[in-house]
Formats: sequence, structure tokens, C-alpha cells
Amino acid sequence: MSVNHPAVKQLFTMMQESADPKKAVPMQAYMKTDQPFYGIQAGPRKEIFRKWAASFSPADREEYEQVISELWRGKYREDRYLALETVTRYKKYYGIESWTLYCKLMHTATNWDTLDWIAAKIMSPLVQRHRELEKEIKQWRSDENFWARRAALLVHLKHKSATNTELLAETILSLAPEKEFFIRKAIGWVLREYAKTNAEWVRNFVARHEKILSALSRKEALKNSGNQNQQSGIGKLK
Repeated sequence: MSVNHPAVKQLFTMMQESADPKKAVPMQAYMKTDQPFYGIQAGPRKEIFRKWAASFSPADREEYEQVISELWRGKYREDRYLALETVTRYKKYYGIESWTLYCKLMHTATNWDTLDWIAAKIMSPLVQRHRELEKEIKQWRSDENFWARRAALLVHLKHKSATNTELLAETILSLAPEKEFFIRKAIGWVLREYAKTNAEWVRNFVARHEKILSALSRKEALKNSGNQNQQSGIGKLK
């Protein structure tokens, strides 16, 4: 792993100083990954990031993308969380101009902890603002990586009344036959979230396609169909 940026080296040092090996083992086991953890939970990690970010500001988009890329390639799992924090921290550079980088992050995500964050918190707002990106989203549905296919669903997650229901329905129906748990769960999650905005649309969609939707997807989808104020409990974005 090559680390060239001094700010990245500084942040890695700050994380190492707060590492807790006793917590690292169960955190790694929970995520079922070979990637090691520092053992720093979300609250302390975000505080470290805030202190670091208070003294660092990218000079341009090239530096912004360099820092994100170097953090993403870090040895520890939390380094990836720091990379994703960096993406939206610097609002001047967060945008469609760095879409290619965000796609690289998405395609190299290896579990829901990073994939869901990228799709729902980073990519989703950009897709809503730049509908031309939907052409690319359609291609993800046939990607050999099921995390990319999951992203094709979750980019709709926060669009509320601006949801492209035609594209959402098309994407759900193209992926519904899959047996992959994370795809079926994502279908239910995105429908459950949209039910907060349009419960009738969700109920009608599930009723029309009951035979193709899995029991898991149907169950999750209808949890909000009768109560638009119910909070979603599926997934856990960092």
C-alpha cells in the first residue's frame, strides 16, 4: 500500500494511537471480513475525523480524489469509512465531476457497510440531481458483482417524491428472481422507504407482482405501507 499524502499519513497515525485490539476482533468477526479493524467504534472515529478535517482542506479536486483513494486503500476497515466521510465533507468537490471515483469505490466495496453508504448517501443525491446518470445505473443491474446490482436499487433510497418509479419498478422486477439475500433485502428496503412517501403505490406494486417478489421482499416492503411515519430499521449506514 502506497501512502504519499501527508494528511493521510497523519490521519492513519491518529487512528493507530486510538486503536483498541480487544474491540477489533469482534468488529472484524461481525463484518465477516479478512480486513483487520483498528477497533475504533463510530463515535470516537468520527471525532478523530472531525479533528483531522478541521486542519485539512484539499487545494483542488485532484488532491480531494487522491486523499479519498489513499484512505480507501488503507489496511484497516475503518480507513474505508474515513474515505467515505471525506467524500461528502468537502462539499466544494463532492459532485458529478468525481462520479468516476465514486463508481470505483462502489465497484470495490465488499460488504453492505461500505456499499450501502456509497449507494444511498453518496450516489443517490447525485442521481437525483443528474438524471442522465440513470442510463449508467441500468447497466449495474446485469453486473457480475451482486453489490453493484444492490447499488442499482439503493440509489433510489432517498428520492422520496422525486423517485423515478418507472425505473425503480423495472430494476426491482429485473432483480426479483435472484436468490441472493442482499438483493432481496434491498428490494424490500427501497420499497419500504418509498412507502413513507407513497404507501398506495407500494401496496399496489407488491400486489401486482406478488408471485415474482420473494417473501422477504414482500414482508419488508409492506412494513411502512400502512404507517408512513414508521422509521426504517433495515440496513445501517455509518
